[in-house]
Amino acid sequence: MRFKVGDKVVYPSQGVSVVEEISKEVLAGTEMKCYHLRLVGSDSKVMVPVDNSERVGLRPLSEKKQVKKVMRRLKAAEGENAEDWKDRYRANLERIKTGDLDEIVDVLLCLAEVAGRKTLSFRERKMYDHARQLLVHEVAEVDSRDVVKVEQQGEDALGHVVKQDDDE
Repeated sequence: MRFKVGDKVVYPSQGVSVVEEISKEVLAGTEMKCYHLRLVGSDSKVMVPVDNSERVGLRPLSEKKQVKKVMRRLKAAEGENAEDWKDRYRANLERIKTGDLDEIVDVLLCLAEVAGRKTLSFRERKMYDHARQLLVHEVAEVDSRDVVKVEQQGEDALGHVVKQDDDE
């Protein structure tokens, strides 16, 4: 898949990015065509060789239909959890690395459910915040909505997960 300047793309585990430039660069003594990306969430810059873009999982933004589906899932609180935190952390890390919105929602639901039972560890809280930001930024871009409003919608949905667990 080839992108052009101005395209918004998703760099797995980093989030929504904008292709700011495509140029030839010399890397390790070899001239390569590279995408110059700006990560929307942090304004950081990343360079990805065009030939490696598929291997690293660079992809276009999700379709609106996919965004609606994952947001419905988030509200419906479908998640499955590993009981051992190390297994859960490893599984969630692998999910985030895919960059797939469904996988990111699985991470959020898993960690929200755990947070409903006990306090998340520092690492899991950091993972939860990272996954939430990945989801929020992509949904906001796809739906052309304010990040703060999307963030609130996500928190309301995830708060529902925690409250539901507290009631049981």
